[in-house]
Amino acid sequence: MESNELARKIVEILEDNKAEDIVLMELGEKVDIADYFVIANGTSDRMIDSLANYVVDGVRDECKVHGTIQGVTGGGWMLIDYGDVIVHIFSPDRRSYYSIEDLYKESKVLLRVA
Repeated sequence: MESNELARKIVEILEDNKAEDIVLMELGEKVDIADYFVIANGTSDRMIDSLANYVVDGVRDECKVHGTIQGVTGGGWMLIDYGDVIVHIFSPDRRSYYSIEDLYKESKVLLRVA
């Protein structure tokens, strides 16, 4: 599966499971760590944990791709690493604090789901 297809599938899974303020960014050649970031909010630590598990399970079942979750419940931020696609699931306050979209503002926003 191409990384752009994987990124869009992750957006779909997050949207289906009530994630908020979803953004798909194409990092392109500006960043070496990944080609795409998918960034989303959960309204509580429990929801952040659930969203991360929905993504991991859905991608594994539908795409046969395995991701690695980093972060702990209660930390306000979980990351799922798929190599070329990195998923960030934040609490709204942590997302504001870390401002990942601002750090990579030269990157192209391909999709925003409010």
